[in-house]
Formats: sequence, structure tokens, C-alpha cells
Amino acid sequence: MRIVATAFISIDGVVQAPGGPEEDTDGGFAHGGWTHPFFDPEVVGGAFDAALTDADAVLYGRRTWSVMAQAWPERAGDPFADRLNALPKYVVSSTLTDADLTWNNTTRLTGVEAVAKLRASEDGTLLIMGSPTLVRALLSEELVDELRLIVMPVMLGGGKSIFPEDGTKTAFELVSTTASTTGTQVCVYRRAAAE
Repeated sequence: MRIVATAFISIDGVVQAPGGPEEDTDGGFAHGGWTHPFFDPEVVGGAFDAALTDADAVLYGRRTWSVMAQAWPERAGDPFADRLNALPKYVVSSTLTDADLTWNNTTRLTGVEAVAKLRASEDGTLLIMGSPTLVRALLSEELVDELRLIVMPVMLGGGKSIFPEDGTKTAFELVSTTASTTGTQVCVYRRAAAE
């Protein structure tokens, strides 16, 4: 499977708590919901719709999966929600049990090695939405094939990032960019071919 990571990201590389004030306050992060002034339903919403349309399954870290599993099953009747709820979902967790997997079509994976095996054994596209710790680990292991970054024109001065700080160097090629009237850029990068 191709692994595609989609993330809201500030111009200084922060991805933490894009959706709301209480989403993720780790480290005293006080800017939750920072994406709202820059959200454009056509460009930004369209980017997420396109990513989900292209996906054959969705991959989450434990924390993001827990938030999504509480929010999306109740939104039946919305095309995005219906697609998300119907897709196979994988959650990487060593703490969740199979009994915790109440969101339909969810399978638990234990560790990056299990993700690597899934990537090697299946065809299609595995989409990650959010899950910065997981994305960082997968980028470090060079398992991410495409980044779809929704770059919002704001600096947050610190917070969680998806980018490894372990010296990993991986080249990506810019495939497309779409500008929004809010100043947001949707940038699609694919892993560059090995030289």
C-alpha cells in the first residue's frame, strides 16, 4: 500500500490541535483550533474529500483514532462521514484492546513494524489524517510515500510536528499546489525516486 499522510500545518511546522481548544493541550499548547480562520471549504475541504476518495483504508495513532471514533460514527448521512465510517481503519496502539475497537471496520496494529508489513502486503492507498507521532515515526522509517500538507498562513511558535529530528533525510517532489483565498496552500509531495 502507498502511505499518504495528510496534515494541517502552520508555516513553522506545527500540526498540534488544529481542530479545537481541548483537542491536544500537551506541553501547554494554547492555540487549539488555529486552523479555523484559514479554512476554505472549497480548497481545504476539497483536499480532504479528494484524499478520502483516493483512500482504500485509513491509519491512525491511538489518540487521533480515539477522537475520530467518538466524533464520526454519529455523523451518518454526510457523504464524507459515510465514506470514512465505511472504510477499513487501522489504529497503531499497544494500549487499546480489541474490545475497545468500537468504530466499525477497525483493526489494531502493534507498532511501526506492523504498519510496514501491511504496506508491503496490500495494494491501494492507506491514508493518515492527523496522528503526528505516528507520521513522524513512519517518516523516520521512510514508509511515507506522499505528504499532503495543508499549509496555513500562521506561525504558532512551538508545538508538535510530524517531522523527525533524528537526522533522517528523505527527498520529496512537489506534485501540485493549490492556493486558497484565505492564504492556505494545499501542497502535495511524493517521495522522490532514488538516484
